[in-house]
Amino acid sequence: MKPESPEKAARWTTPLVLIRDFHLLRRFVRTRRAVFSLLSRVRISENTLMAILAVGIGLLAGLCNHAFRSCIDLFRWLIIDSGGQLTGYSPYAWNANRLWAIAFPVTGAVVMLPLFIRFREDMAFGFPRFLETVNLRGGRLPLRLMFTRGIASALTIGSGGSAGQEGPIAQIGGTAGSVVGHLLGMSGERLKVLIGCGVSGGVAATFNAPLAGVFFAHEIVLLSSFELSSFTSIVISSGMATVVSRAMYGDIPAFDVPAYQLVHPLELALYALLGVVCGCLAALFITGYGKTRGFFARLQVNPLWKPILGGFLAGCVGVLLPQVQGNGYDFIEKAVSNDVGWLLVTLLIAGKMVATCVTVGSGLPGGTFAPSLFIGSVAGMSFGFLANGLFPFHTATPGAYALVGMGAFLASVTHAPMTGIFLLFEMTGSYKVIVPIMLACAIGTAVARHFHKDGIDTADLAARGIDLRAGREQAVLEQIRVRGVMVRDPEILPETMTIRQFLARSHSPRQTTFPVVTAWGELSGVVVIHDFLGTAFEPGLLDRVTLGEMAAVDILTIASEDSLAEALRVFERTPLDELPVVEPGGRRRVVGILTRHAIAAAYNRAMVTQSFKG
Repeated sequence: MKPESPEKAARWTTPLVLIRDFHLLRRFVRTRRAVFSLLSRVRISENTLMAILAVGIGLLAGLCNHAFRSCIDLFRWLIIDSGGQLTGYSPYAWNANRLWAIAFPVTGAVVMLPLFIRFREDMAFGFPRFLETVNLRGGRLPLRLMFTRGIASALTIGSGGSAGQEGPIAQIGGTAGSVVGHLLGMSGERLKVLIGCGVSGGVAATFNAPLAGVFFAHEIVLLSSFELSSFTSIVISSGMATVVSRAMYGDIPAFDVPAYQLVHPLELALYALLGVVCGCLAALFITGYGKTRGFFARLQVNPLWKPILGGFLAGCVGVLLPQVQGNGYDFIEKAVSNDVGWLLVTLLIAGKMVATCVTVGSGLPGGTFAPSLFIGSVAGMSFGFLANGLFPFHTATPGAYALVGMGAFLASVTHAPMTGIFLLFEMTGSYKVIVPIMLACAIGTAVARHFHKDGIDTADLAARGIDLRAGREQAVLEQIRVRGVMVRDPEILPETMTIRQFLARSHSPRQTTFPVVTAWGELSGVVVIHDFLGTAFEPGLLDRVTLGEMAAVDILTIASEDSLAEALRVFERTPLDELPVVEPGGRRRVVGILTRHAIAAAYNRAMVTQSFKG
């Protein structure tokens, strides 16, 4: 009897692998309460407990990575491989069957429509929302997020959508850490550390790169909030997840990278220039991604049509450039191995950018990490062809530039240079790559930050006025507008009012600071009641001096559309406890009064509300 081919055997064993991983996960869920009960009875230090939990979360993240990758392989076999056999589709044959490339990502979008209908919030829970929840909203993530986002992301990638698996696996691992912490009753920084453990474990298992997983968690998810205790836990989790990955896939890097060498010291100048190029391309990618998301957000159609449209547009790009389908790992290996031509890699720079923007920007779940590696590799290789043509005896092969371009573009897009540096170092295993990649990553990140303060994962939050690096408190104040907190219809006084009239009506005032306005209703100054009480005036002055003459004219104002964070910055420049609120746009018409007490009360209400939601 003829034995089955390895490909056919893998297809049939993939469902069995998923069933096995599901049973392992279920067994973990059943036994977790007994483990937690045991830990609560044994008196151990907090650092020891965090280390023990890091081991468990790392193992769980490694298993989740294996299940997620198996799902991607299963969906790719069901949709693309089986569909290609039925339709005669071949990505490298120029015939009418090539148009079937459009149908595959559309099929994936249609299949996940029940998830969009039943779990709408989960489908909208992209990586920016994940970062916001971890850093600003307490970090409590529901267990179902591991399955809904995991299955949907696997469908996107497996059906040919241009997206990566690192963002989803980071969310899956982070959710695992959040669930464990929540069951233990943890909150605050400890829960955040456990989420970081899950994130680092998921990324480390994906790339077989434990150091890259650690720096991914610190730079991108925890936003460089470094503490020795948290760093230790994250390192342990990353290492354990890597052990699981190597046990299942072998001790092999994510990409088969040839040996790297620096041909001439002056070549470092070319790598620095490559960093500038990658930084500019990263800024272009961030801009295009943001505009695409804005286009789909404004599109006046049923929301269920948007992912289908995104899949259709990605399929159209795939007809012309099939290399953009999926995560693109196979093509990245060809690029760094010098197995691709100049024209193709140059076209793929734009092709992969467009395909990724329409895939992820339309709402299809997936990450931008792998597409960033892809774009960086083809951009670096295109640059390498040019450098090799100009300086054939002083430059390495184009594949070497593709390798450095991967790290430089990734660092530029994410604004995380250490992640790019250590990922490339672990992929090559060579110290020779350190200097070029450090140079290119640092320069590329600086150039990208010149155009965009935030990376691709936080740009959407920044557009909503949320600065994750400023901290939870600052972000809360940035989201609240002055118009919702100010005292409306304040007592406004005409500048023609005399001091006697003012003192007569100020025995029991609602406010202590009074805006003084002209006959046309525009603010001309303010008077503070404490400056008048207890002050002796000559009897003749009480009826002759007006508020217009006594009011302070060099005053600060706040616009009704300003945030409370901006209002606090204004209050820092004045000793007053109340300030007039004027209409936006530089107009001087008073619409309210804002007090320091009102800001504090609004902040406290917002924090309490977020705590209950968390």
